[in-house]
Amino acid sequence: MLLQGRVCVIVGASSLRGIGYATAELFAQSGAKLVLVDLAMEDEIFSDIVKSIASNIGSEPTVAGLKCDITNLADCERVIAEAVARFGTIDCLVNCAGIVLAQSMLSIAEADYDRILDVNLKGTFNVCKSVLAIFAAKKCGVIVNLASVAAQRGGGLVGGAHYAASKGGVVSLTKTIAREFGPQGIRANVICPSMVETAMLDGNLSREKFDEIVAGIPLRRPGKPSDIAGACLFLASELSAYVTGATIDVNGGSHIH
Repeated sequence: MLLQGRVCVIVGASSLRGIGYATAELFAQSGAKLVLVDLAMEDEIFSDIVKSIASNIGSEPTVAGLKCDITNLADCERVIAEAVARFGTIDCLVNCAGIVLAQSMLSIAEADYDRILDVNLKGTFNVCKSVLAIFAAKKCGVIVNLASVAAQRGGGLVGGAHYAASKGGVVSLTKTIAREFGPQGIRANVICPSMVETAMLDGNLSREKFDEIVAGIPLRRPGKPSDIAGACLFLASELSAYVTGATIDVNGGSHIH
C-alpha cells in the first residue's frame, strides 16, 4: 500500500461530500493512519465518517478526529501536538479546508474579505507552520495544499476576488515552503482544482450556470472529490518523491495553460 503506516493529517474533512473526506477514505484504503481535523468535527460527525470509511473500504480505519479553529495558531499547535501524542509522529499534511463566497468585487464587505482570507490563507499558513516544526525536527515530511483554478485564471467560476486572492496566496505559500524546506527533505506541492461537486457549490451556483460551465470543460463533466483525492495520494506517496514546489492542475482541461 502506498501509505502503509504513514500518519496523515487531513484538514477540512467533516463533510461526506467533500474533498477532505474523499482523501481520508482513499488514504485509509492505502494504509494510512488518519488525523481528521475540522471546526465541525463533533462526535456524531466523526462517528459517521468512520462508519462510512469502514463500509467503503471493508475494514476499520485507524483514525482520530480533532476539532480545530485553523484561524487560531495556538489551536493548530494544540491539535498537532495531540496528533503526535496519539500516533508518535506526522508524515503528511493535506490542507483541504476552505470557504467560498460568490460576490462581485464591489460588493465584497470588509468582514467577508477578512473571513475568506483568514480561513483560506491564514488557516493554511497556521497549520503548515505547526506541522513544519515536526517535519523540520525529523527532516522529512510532505505537505499537500489545496488552492483553486481561481488562483491561476484571475477569479473563480464560483468565488469572488477575495477567494481568488486567498488561493493565489496558498500557491505562493506552498512554493515558498518547498524552497525553504526542501534542503531538509520536506516536500510541498499544491493542487488547483476547478469546479468540484461538493457542498461549496450549494447556494453559490445556479443549475443553468452549472450546466454552462460543464459544457465548456473538455472532459464534459465536473470534478468529483475522488478525482482530487487521487492527486493528493500521488503527492503524499513516494510516487512523487522528486516532486516539490509543483502546481498540479486537476480541472478536466477547463484551464489549459
